[in-house]
Amino acid sequence: MTQDLLLSLGQYHPVVIEGMGGYDPRDSALVAAEVSERLMSYWDRKQVQKPKLLITQGDPLEERGISAITPLVAARFGLSRGLVCLDEEIAEYHSPNADRDNVILEVKYSQLVDVLNDSRPGIMERLERAIDDRIDRKNQKRKALGENPLKDYFRDFALLQEVTKAACSHLCRGITVAHTSSEISEFSVTGFYTVGLELGLVDPDDMVP
Repeated sequence: MTQDLLLSLGQYHPVVIEGMGGYDPRDSALVAAEVSERLMSYWDRKQVQKPKLLITQGDPLEERGISAITPLVAARFGLSRGLVCLDEEIAEYHSPNADRDNVILEVKYSQLVDVLNDSRPGIMERLERAIDDRIDRKNQKRKALGENPLKDYFRDFALLQEVTKAACSHLCRGITVAHTSSEISEFSVTGFYTVGLELGLVDPDDMVP
């Protein structure tokens, strides 16, 4: 079953949109329209032959933020959605709360970890070290600012974010990654996107400007 799922995923061109969660104060429809315009311009320059699949990462549906934006972008382009969730032993609440509307394909985080380990032995250890190092540096800065350390779940979701992009890019021989804002907080999960770029897990050319 796992292999069938991964083969199915490989038939698509994955589209990953990253950004703030429900605390995003902006109008989701306006943000989705702006992201869609950037995607359209990007795909005009970089032709994609495979059918596109918008990949989400288990965010529960909210009125604002990424979980409100991605369905609107999917509707704009007539895309179905794929879903990646953390395994229950990592975060038992994650999968049950995920928005599954219009989802045609679902895989677990551990399945994508296996893809990465098979394709690039040792890469998960490097990724985990890089995430841990980045968290340590962010927490040192937060301490200097008199703020509390990042919550423990940041590590899990930073890994989910980077493993999803890296494994999907490998399986599908390409990916499109877009951010909902050009201003990304260094203390957000989205801010860990630089780790994947630095490790060569995501090609800068696959990032929508």
